[in-house]
Amino acid sequence: MPRNYNNSYFRLFLFITLAIGLGAIVQQGYAQTTVAPAGEAIPKGKGVFALIFENLDPVFWTIIALSIAGLTLIIQGFMQNRKAVLMPEDTVNQIRDLIGQRKFKELIDFTAADQSFISRSLNPSLKRAPDFDAMKEALETSVGEQTSNQFRKVEYLNIIGNLGPLLGLLGTVLGMIQAFSTMDAAGGNASPAQLAGGISKALAHTFLGLTLAVPCLAAFGVLRTIIDRLTVEAGLLAEELLLMIKPDTKVSSPAGRPVSGTPQPAIPSPRKPAAPMPAPSDL
Repeated sequence: MPRNYNNSYFRLFLFITLAIGLGAIVQQGYAQTTVAPAGEAIPKGKGVFALIFENLDPVFWTIIALSIAGLTLIIQGFMQNRKAVLMPEDTVNQIRDLIGQRKFKELIDFTAADQSFISRSLNPSLKRAPDFDAMKEALETSVGEQTSNQFRKVEYLNIIGNLGPLLGLLGTVLGMIQAFSTMDAAGGNASPAQLAGGISKALAHTFLGLTLAVPCLAAFGVLRTIIDRLTVEAGLLAEELLLMIKPDTKVSSPAGRPVSGTPQPAIPSPRKPAAPMPAPSDL
């Protein structure tokens, strides 16, 4: 049996694995030591996180605040965009039972109170009864609206991800300004130690900006794919449920005879025609 790689849990696992791998690569890169020529010892430099926490300026706190917001949106996005949330099995079964029992008033009340994607898509169409064409049009509109709402919820990840490199660039510019200001104050004879502060500040902000951007943009791309797949599936399910309400119609001539060319069954169908759904005013 082939494995389903479109499963949201697999995508979440893959995303976490890539994030851990990226963190391990970064940590390994900064953990490497430098060997001095002729066996002489070189003092060990500061770690990257020590350099970052030495530059606690407004750019740093802005990136930290956006990182917390981005992490919250990532967790929330993967938790909310699941089939069990958008199309709960209990909700779908309840809607099927109410349609089968022809309890249309209870069906409208249930879909109005339920907050799942499938209920919020069906409720506006049920209020257009008994005109089935209007009901189908309302369903298409509501499905499109609910889909747009799901995409808008994760769009903030795209905004945060694009702001990350820009904030890192802002910190880089500030660090280079500080380095050149130090050189100017020293009359152009600044030592590397004097320039190191501004340069480390510039690179630290660049690192923070990229660290903010990469996870947010990666999660945004994965969540868009998940939302697209689940909303299409939910829209098809909502249309299937709506067709259960559609009454059976037979095309006939004015004299009551079947229209020529219309195939007729040899024996009556055992299926009882569904009663048309009453209008909300008749409920």
